[in-house]
Amino acid sequence: MAATTLSNRAIVRLSGEDVQGFLQGLVTSDVAGPLPVWAALLTPQGKCQFDFIVWRNEGDFLLDCEADSAGDLIKRLSLYRLRRPIGIERDATLAVHWAPGGPGTPDPRLPELGHRWLAEPGESAGGWQEHRLRLGVCEGRAELGDILWLECNAAELNGVSFTKGCFVGQENTARMNWRQKVNRRLVVVPTTAAGARTRVVYEDLGLAVEHRRTDDLGDAIIPAWLKAAIAQQP
Repeated sequence: MAATTLSNRAIVRLSGEDVQGFLQGLVTSDVAGPLPVWAALLTPQGKCQFDFIVWRNEGDFLLDCEADSAGDLIKRLSLYRLRRPIGIERDATLAVHWAPGGPGTPDPRLPELGHRWLAEPGESAGGWQEHRLRLGVCEGRAELGDILWLECNAAELNGVSFTKGCFVGQENTARMNWRQKVNRRLVVVPTTAAGARTRVVYEDLGLAVEHRRTDDLGDAIIPAWLKAAIAQQP
């Protein structure tokens, strides 16, 4: 079997009565339409708590999430469940698989990220982290946690719907979008030295994720999709 498993990802399965409606009222993207989609669960202030890719599995929904945060994501979703008959649990029979091309579905954030699919676990893939970082795409709590969702480049990477209706943190997120002014962005920088704006450093890759003002991006990697968004900002 090819080495395609993303061992740092996990699957959380949601099942039960009106699970689509439950998820639709919480997360940033439209889960009633075509899937997979990239989405997040935000704080009421519009800051990222968890990000994940949402898949449909017959009547259930599967969240392709960061493995280290899967337990905390389950706890947070369970708080919103209240007394609804909805099951929320990790599904260890499935794993996330990735390849630059070939089988699977194009990553909903950016086609250049490659293809993903869900299947039984196999041999761990190599190269994924550097591949996504070189494309300027951030994920996971170390990189995105407690940052305003639009500053995580969510609009440019198809991680938010402004037409589906309410979700947690929707008010501040919609206001930022209406004003068309995102003053800070998460960017990838070629460095191994942590600074005041650094979120995380990947010394083995010579890369870091930083939270910078758009007028002070300096040596940051600015891919075409982000350059276009910044250029259009008033």
